[in-house]
Amino acid sequence: MSLEPGKTRIGFIGLGIMGSSMARHVRSAGFELGVFARRPEAAQPLLQLGARAFESPRALAAASDVVVTIVGFPSDVESLYLGDGGLIEAARPGSYLVDMTTSSPSLARRIASTARSRGVFALDAPVTGGDAGAREARLSIMVGGETAAFEALRPLLRVLGTTLVRQGEAGAGQHAKLANQIAVACTMLGVSEALGYAKRAGLEPESVLKSISQGAAKSFALEHLAPKMLAGDFAPGFFVKHLVKDLGLALAEANDLGFDAPGLRLVLERYRTLMDLGYSEAGTQVLFQLYR
Repeated sequence: MSLEPGKTRIGFIGLGIMGSSMARHVRSAGFELGVFARRPEAAQPLLQLGARAFESPRALAAASDVVVTIVGFPSDVESLYLGDGGLIEAARPGSYLVDMTTSSPSLARRIASTARSRGVFALDAPVTGGDAGAREARLSIMVGGETAAFEALRPLLRVLGTTLVRQGEAGAGQHAKLANQIAVACTMLGVSEALGYAKRAGLEPESVLKSISQGAAKSFALEHLAPKMLAGDFAPGFFVKHLVKDLGLALAEANDLGFDAPGLRLVLERYRTLMDLGYSEAGTQVLFQLYR
């Protein structure tokens, strides 16, 4: 199937912080857009752009050439794809299902296998870049699945991101995203400790940040999130509860692989502490609260 704006029907499920921007880019690129939202008000801005609302995921899948999902947790993904009346059951043979949720590699493999048995193509394609990357269509997209399906969907994925890499077969995209989350969280731990140390040493953290953000320690977290830490701005670009979910998945996979990951264990413990303190819906930069 050739994806063409104006002809190809794209279904979208998951209109949260990132999904709403991503769906808007799909519609702005000229694709026919259908949406399903558990909260109808979340779909209103897209309906004003010409999108069509569907009453259920099943109805959306039956009317779409491609369905994109970006939801919260693996349990949501499993129910959405494999439950009674789920996407795989409803999708037309020859159509495509693209899950962009950060989820379980083994679940991604199950989805791909079940879809294949019904003549449907399924890709796991989690993203990184945060809410800003979603708004500006410059996400990095990590894909697991068949090469032919990846190439067929490239025109759509280009609408959402600037870096598209097929990592391997089904589940490989999820493994790559979990590696990303380990790097992100451990970097956040380092930034928080660095600023906390500077403060304890009697330095002005803002001055220290000015020096170290342009040296070997330079990172997205240091450049974009450290100023928010120092300002006490913990508004979410990515929720703590979702990072805890991702890190828990990563630790489970590491254990299954026989891979020792002490940094991952430590940072997961720290973020679970933040959950216990009531910060589950704060941005991940709230980690600094443990080091102030």
